[in-house]
Amino acid sequence: MDALWDHGSGTVREVINRLPSPLAYTTIATVLGNLTRKGMVTVSRADRSTRYAARVSREEHAAELMSQVLQTSGDRSASILHFVESIPEADLDLLRDYLHRREGGRTS
Repeated sequence: MDALWDHGSGTVREVINRLPSPLAYTTIATVLGNLTRKGMVTVSRADRSTRYAARVSREEHAAELMSQVLQTSGDRSASILHFVESIPEADLDLLRDYLHRREGGRTS
């Protein structure tokens, strides 16, 4: 996924060329096929070439993972609060600013 997120869509061969160490064509083709079945990658075909592209951005994928974790948590509220307690102050400021803008500057 990093190869698609970092460099955009590509054929199996292009993805292989983007990797830090070469892997077998069939290995990458299998991985891209699995990612397609899981809905993480889209496939487009033009002429004799098949291109693979990330369905969502890295950030959207991270948000989906966090949502899945919260869904499986025994206590969603406690999980959110534990997470917020663990994040750096700069991230808390980002979250505060976002919530302030989302609420339209309203105060409680």
